[in-house]
Amino acid sequence: MDEVTFAVLGTGGIGRRALEVSQHKDHLTPVAACDRHGTAIDFDGLDVDELLAATEGNIDNEVATDGGERTDGSRSSSELRSDGGSGATTTESGDGVKQHGEDRGVVASEQARASDDPIQDVIDHGDGIDAVLLALPNYEHDFIPRVADRFLEGGYSGVLIDVLKRSRVIDMLDERSEAFEDAGITFICGAGATPGLLTGAAALAAQSFVEVTDVDIWWGVGLKSGYEDNRGTVREDIAHLPEYDIETARDLSDAEIEAIIDEHDGVIEFEDMEHADDVLLERAGVCDAEDVTVGGILDVQSDEKPTTTTVRVTGRTFDGETATNTFQLGDETSMEANVNGPALGYLKAGVRRNRAGEYGVFGPAELMPGF
Repeated sequence: MDEVTFAVLGTGGIGRRALEVSQHKDHLTPVAACDRHGTAIDFDGLDVDELLAATEGNIDNEVATDGGERTDGSRSSSELRSDGGSGATTTESGDGVKQHGEDRGVVASEQARASDDPIQDVIDHGDGIDAVLLALPNYEHDFIPRVADRFLEGGYSGVLIDVLKRSRVIDMLDERSEAFEDAGITFICGAGATPGLLTGAAALAAQSFVEVTDVDIWWGVGLKSGYEDNRGTVREDIAHLPEYDIETARDLSDAEIEAIIDEHDGVIEFEDMEHADDVLLERAGVCDAEDVTVGGILDVQSDEKPTTTTVRVTGRTFDGETATNTFQLGDETSMEANVNGPALGYLKAGVRRNRAGEYGVFGPAELMPGF
């Protein structure tokens, strides 16, 4: 395929790994990256090695403890404010920002500059950017949709892709489908591991059946580096525990999250999670959302997976037999590989659709990622 230029919004764990993985993907050129402090843009291609080296140990966590202002006036833990501000910048080392040296985040790189509105920087250069990966936390349900609104308002025409997890956000994006079509935007939602890679696997496994009765997704993630280096992922997963939700998890302090981890001896099991696999499989016509269950085990003490990530699709064949098709990920594949590889693959697929004039909202069960 033709060359594809892309930008990454957010340089926490997902954003950094996406930049790294892109170096192993043909025809992909990262030309912009930003966090809430600044923006790096180079249409000849970013020097990814320099950018990652400059920001190592000096990168904003995906969740800022001071945050920016929400539209309702309360404090937000989002990395980039969708209204364009950069968020407060007064957090000191130890309060949610790892740092060494004078500059924070992307601006530590010689390729970057400080910015009061990093999202607008990317929008202003949108003519040279084929696709934008929204590698942002979603601690307000409408955060990703509000970011999408900014690209709509800014006249962007291209591909937007996210790795969001929450089911209810899909409806918010679907409400904007007509606006995306009018603007020439192809939006691919939930395109990481789950939802994403595993949603697509379930859709393929369902092809044996004339009726799908049950889809069970069970994941295992090992994070030996622990909470300190995976704040966004761990915090978002904790929101799925029965005693928490997206709002209460957002407001937890780092110490409180570490206490929750300690209570579970570093291994947390999740059941019946609100993952968008359900609505994404339903909108693709595979099964009803209520027939999909998602759960898993997170181990922040070991890089080895505590359980094998497995998708089981049960259904009835045309000749009346009931069977279960099973798809498993190799235990050696990391969370970073299983999130960022598919995200960039779906990004490529989105660019193909966009160049063919197909606009609107797509889920991972509706298209195959490009390799």
